[in-house]
Amino acid sequence: MRILGVVGSLRPDSHNRRLLRAAAHELPPGVELEIFEGLKQVEPFDETDEHEDGGGMPGADAFIAAIRDADAILFVTPEYNGSIPGVLKNAVDWASRPTPATSALAGKPVAVIGASTSMFGAVWAQAELRKALGLAGARVLDHEVPVPTAHEAFHDDGRLNRGGTRRRLREVLADLAAEAGHGPADSAQAG
Repeated sequence: MRILGVVGSLRPDSHNRRLLRAAAHELPPGVELEIFEGLKQVEPFDETDEHEDGGGMPGADAFIAAIRDADAILFVTPEYNGSIPGVLKNAVDWASRPTPATSALAGKPVAVIGASTSMFGAVWAQAELRKALGLAGARVLDHEVPVPTAHEAFHDDGRLNRGGTRRRLREVLADLAAEAGHGPADSAQAG
């Protein structure tokens, strides 16, 4: 099973990119994480560029294809001015088209986590992104994994140094895998 990781920060060493890499250490068995690296190439959404069935620009098409190919998506968002980074919202706008019922996100299991150097751990951005993804048709897990004081949150090896945060992250990833049809919730439903 494959989870697509999408990080809303473009900086290679951002706290949120570190959080996404840390998530790779907490995956359930049999689950792999593929990081989408083309967020900067997703063109600004403009309906005049859009094809009738969605997409229509190379960067947007690559993002949409990555979503369609994944079993589930883990979004990792920083908080800019109390909300979602523009590049991430723009990509979600492309992926939400042409309608929430027919978009690449339609019915796709997604989870949202985030990190911030503040004490709030990007909680507002996570809520805003969950709302946008829900409106776009995704099956959004109702979890939060805020990572506050992110500048102190990681070991040198990249893993999270807070046991409670690691535990919550493992739970989110296990629930995401189960929502995608892989994991313990699967066998519980079968019985």
